[in-house]
Amino acid sequence: MHPGGIPNLPDVVTRDAYSHEVSSCGFWAGSGAVAEPAFYSYAYPAPPGFAEARVRPEAAFFSKDFGEFILPYAAVRTAASPDETLLAFLESTYDAAADLGRWDRKALERPAGKGGPNRAV
Repeated sequence: MHPGGIPNLPDVVTRDAYSHEVSSCGFWAGSGAVAEPAFYSYAYPAPPGFAEARVRPEAAFFSKDFGEFILPYAAVRTAASPDETLLAFLESTYDAAADLGRWDRKALERPAGKGGPNRAV
């Protein structure tokens, strides 16, 4: 169970949202320990070895201050293929969470581009 206590986020929300393993990602406009705009990715709970996982592209790094992987926006913006660069980051951080956490990937994942009805968990 998530311990809650996140400012401006009711505990009931975090306890429902984090009731199972999570791989989450998004965009950070920049402030504090990561002052520049960046993409982020984290796992909760973070499996052992997650912070040390090798992720792509080379510009990505694990921020101990945030407890998540960071990919500077500038690295994506200036890449020869920004879409592929961002996708590599998102896929490699998910792979690290799922593999190190020993998730049942066959039960969780669908082929890329294949939607469908939600499945009962």
